[in-house]
Amino acid sequence: MRRFAQALLPEALPAGLPPRVAAALPQSPERYNIAVRKPAAIILDIGDGPDVGDALWGLVPSWSKTPETKYTTVTARLDRAPSSRIYRSAWEKRRCVVPMTGYYKWDRTVKPARPYFIQSKAGEVLFAAGLWDRWPADAPEMLTFTVLTMPNSAIPPPLVPDGPVFIPASKVEDWIAGPWFPQRFLSGMKQPALEAYAVSRAIRDRDVDDYTLLEPASASDDGIPQAPDDESWLDDEDDID
Repeated sequence: MRRFAQALLPEALPAGLPPRVAAALPQSPERYNIAVRKPAAIILDIGDGPDVGDALWGLVPSWSKTPETKYTTVTARLDRAPSSRIYRSAWEKRRCVVPMTGYYKWDRTVKPARPYFIQSKAGEVLFAAGLWDRWPADAPEMLTFTVLTMPNSAIPPPLVPDGPVFIPASKVEDWIAGPWFPQRFLSGMKQPALEAYAVSRAIRDRDVDDYTLLEPASASDDGIPQAPDDESWLDDEDDID
């Protein structure tokens, strides 16, 4: 997962969200091609209960000497995040939820790779469990976040069955507050039914951001060309231990 979309329409919000969150989400800007270091709306608690605020995608730990990392931190594996030096503090103290209309995932069984858009079969906003941090710790200049991932058999083939850990709207507040045994809390969560369809390769251009990116693409629609002999940016997992 390297791109996702947020068009958080009121009619697509499921019941069970905290009232302040439900009121704030539809006010968030519509974003159709959120990439690393781009802002997104997240649900978090900075001391006054769950609320909605913008943060940059790609977690930067508060102890980092610079406002960036040499690692890919847009996603964090659920089975590794609790012990990771990058995510450990956020795992213990700063949990968030990332609402999304859906996300893009690449089918790498074909050449060139083809992007798909994955969304809820029910047409509802999805809520991905995440972690957030502030940088620097002593004088916060920015908020950043990562999305937790795990194997997910609900992701249809030919896509790799691995993606965000989704939680129901009724559990959003519980995750942010900090459940007992948080890894067990998430790993046992029933995942929503998902569907996927091919979209244009135009999403590879991070400067393209409009609703047409969600339109279905035919198998012959190449959008913009791939970079030759380099698909490393398509990786779906982080490499942090």
